[in-house]
Amino acid sequence: MSPLSTGSSRPSRRRLLTGVGALGAGAALSGCVTSVRSNVSSGGDVTLQSNLSAPQAKSALQKVVDGFNQRGGASASLNTVASETFRTQLPTYLTSANPPDLYTWYPGSVADAYARRDLLLNLDDVWQSPDVSRYSKALKSLCTSRAGHKVFVPTSYYWWGFFYRKSNFRKWGVDEPRTWDDFLALCETLQRKKVTPIGLGAGSGTAWVASSWFDYLNIRINGAQYHRDLLAGRHRFDDTEVRRVFDRWDEARPFIDKRGTALAFQDATTELLQGRTGMMLIGTFFADSVPKDQLDDIDFFRFPEIDPKVPMAEEAPTDGYFASARTPRGRQTKEFLRYLATAEAQETYLKGSSGTALPTHPDAKDSGTALVKKGRALVESAAEVTQFFNRDSSDELSPTADTALIRYLSEPDRIASTLTTWQRDAEKIWGK
Repeated sequence: MSPLSTGSSRPSRRRLLTGVGALGAGAALSGCVTSVRSNVSSGGDVTLQSNLSAPQAKSALQKVVDGFNQRGGASASLNTVASETFRTQLPTYLTSANPPDLYTWYPGSVADAYARRDLLLNLDDVWQSPDVSRYSKALKSLCTSRAGHKVFVPTSYYWWGFFYRKSNFRKWGVDEPRTWDDFLALCETLQRKKVTPIGLGAGSGTAWVASSWFDYLNIRINGAQYHRDLLAGRHRFDDTEVRRVFDRWDEARPFIDKRGTALAFQDATTELLQGRTGMMLIGTFFADSVPKDQLDDIDFFRFPEIDPKVPMAEEAPTDGYFASARTPRGRQTKEFLRYLATAEAQETYLKGSSGTALPTHPDAKDSGTALVKKGRALVESAAEVTQFFNRDSSDELSPTADTALIRYLSEPDRIASTLTTWQRDAEKIWGK
């Protein structure tokens, strides 16, 4: 959920959270032309295609849809698809003759990739509405395509970190690490106590979880700007700098659950909650799989410092919605998007879900828990904010990472050939 701009120079989370100003109607880019199709409207519900398939998240989003429908005017219906199915089918949805109207997904580079193919509805007029016009300049930039049009409405963001159970850390007599050496020492201590130090959850359709390790090691070793440039094709995956990432990963790999590439993150969450693993690098969305009566026992620490000279960036992706350029319900879809951008809608979702996300509306209240306060402070103090591998690159490039990283974890001794293959596969994507 990190509200970064799509250019090479990206604002920090602090700038995003403090950069709110009334943009007004004049803030829309002059000369913006919405396609004729985007202005056409027909009857029927606006179909919201959602990948929020965890029970709490699905129920919470249904409450938002219900709230919109109770207002009168346009109406909407929710269609929830398993997250990995959604991810692989999204290009098909957007290019079909009769696509869903609206989608849960991500802004930034990943949305811009679809916008460049003229698949996303122009939302410039939505961003002139009273609620969205108050969003920060960083969010505005993140949701603007390279062509200069708004194509996304953000509604929440979250953070990544090493999550653990406080009661287990107390039982094991261990503390949060600050540096990489501290982290490795913690892993050794847990291993001596017959606890698998690190859960992963990069199997059964959630291989993308492994990208969090690559992202964080890269931004800790080579820095956030190098990471963005790498994902944009300005560096090579077989560069010496990237190899250094895997040299460090090799130090932690012996402490990772050997079933890490077989278990989905939901199953890895169960292992964490039951004390069979000590911690897991994951985003707060995992809490939708945590029973609410156990959330108070969940805490996290930031990915440890590796090189003191490298500023401490954090992964904090932004979530929200974009719409199909082919929708026959353009007016109704935009009406629904304006509602989703309100503090009311965002608070409804947070109350119904695990409550571990942070709203984008400047007036919306978060859950106020100790965990959320700590997460907000982490993001606000970050030197820079990145999103996640696919969001800072594209949905097309993400499978190359899945393949390379799972191969590395399975065959670490073949890292040289793995990186060579990764670069070759990435060039096919960049060359399109």
